[in-house]
Amino acid sequence: MINKVVSGAEEAIKDIQDNATIMLGGFGLCGIPENCIAALVNKGVKGLTCISNNAGVDDFGLGLLLKKHQIKKMIASYVGENAEFERQLLQGELEVELIPQGTLATRCMMTGYGIPAFYTPAGVGTEVAEGKETRVFDGKEYLMETAFNSDFAIVKAWKGDTSGNLIFRGTARNFNPMMAMAGKITIAEVEELVPAGELHPNEIHTPGIYVNRIFKGEVFEKRIEQRTVRK
Repeated sequence: MINKVVSGAEEAIKDIQDNATIMLGGFGLCGIPENCIAALVNKGVKGLTCISNNAGVDDFGLGLLLKKHQIKKMIASYVGENAEFERQLLQGELEVELIPQGTLATRCMMTGYGIPAFYTPAGVGTEVAEGKETRVFDGKEYLMETAFNSDFAIVKAWKGDTSGNLIFRGTARNFNPMMAMAGKITIAEVEELVPAGELHPNEIHTPGIYVNRIFKGEVFEKRIEQRTVRK
């Protein structure tokens, strides 16, 4: 079996250079690749195009890359928790493409499936449709959306093995599995790394064929985006 284990986040992202396009899995602050994001901050790569459902918060997740002005363009669905994102957008310092959440997920899946485009009713008649092709099927108008062209996909899983097979837990299954399929090079950081053959085949969410590099993350803060407690 092929061993895809690398020593850590720094080695995993070593060939990510300026102006790369990167998919980053997770939903809110759940299931985000914390270690790889920190490594990208430390490496100082610039001009990044980041495809992610969220933009993190001001001092965590993708917010760390935004704070250092390392992101040139953000392609996302929900960005409402990041004041620095808002400031850069309003000041013209950041290119932004906002996409309906289902469209974002489907564009990731189509990239992994090798399908260049698809039609969706989401966004028809709104700013999302400006400059895009539309067609009518059975009397209803649909908008053509294209697959992404991403250099890297960086995902976070609960458990993985040395061959790159991955298991996700809970909300971390939002975007991580579909992005893992879609990168030209896919990097996975995991909480637990086990020998190949230890994961039950029926429990694997992402087969190792999609994963190029895997490592056990050193620290996972797992911050809660909106904490609500009983009085």
